[in-house]
This record gives sequence, C-alpha cells and structure tokens, in this order.
Amino acid sequence: MRLRHQLSIIGAVPGLLIVASTGPTDPTRASIPFHIAVNGARPAGVEVAVALAGDATELLKPDIIANVYGQGVPPLRDLLDKCLEQNVPFYV
Repeated sequence: MRLRHQLSIIGAVPGLLIVASTGPTDPTRASIPFHIAVNGARPAGVEVAVALAGDATELLKPDIIANVYGQGVPPLRDLLDKCLEQNVPFYV
C-alpha cells in the first residue's frame, strides 16, 4: 500500500524514459534521445520523457542548443522545439 501512495505523489510514470548522458562533444549521439522521443515514440502514441544525466545536462544551455548539429538527425534546436510542442517532459 505504501508504494501506491508514493507513486501518486511522484505523478504519472512515462511508458518510455529515455536516459541521455552524452553531451555536445558528440552531437549525433546527443541528439538521438530527443529524435527518438519526438519522431518515434510520440507519433506512435507512446508516453515518453527524457532524463538528462552527466554531460547531457549541458544540452539545455542556449549557446549549446544553437550549435549542436548531428549527422542524420535534425538540429538539436528543432528537436527541443518539437519536444516542447509535444509536451515531452525533461528530468535533470
């Protein structure tokens, strides 16, 4: 019973939690969690959130956001904008 009470305090748990730990030094790898969230999980109807750990926390700085361009994925700025539009939560 106690666990049930704790979960209600925490709130809804997403169906998919993507943990990102790569920072701007590897722009492709850093962009992939956001790409999966907004161009894969959300369109498929999956509740999704992104947790940022370690170097990935740098990806929320405005000067970093503007300069992360991975290969084969949209720019980080576009992915983060789409995350906001689709209400994808971030945990830091």
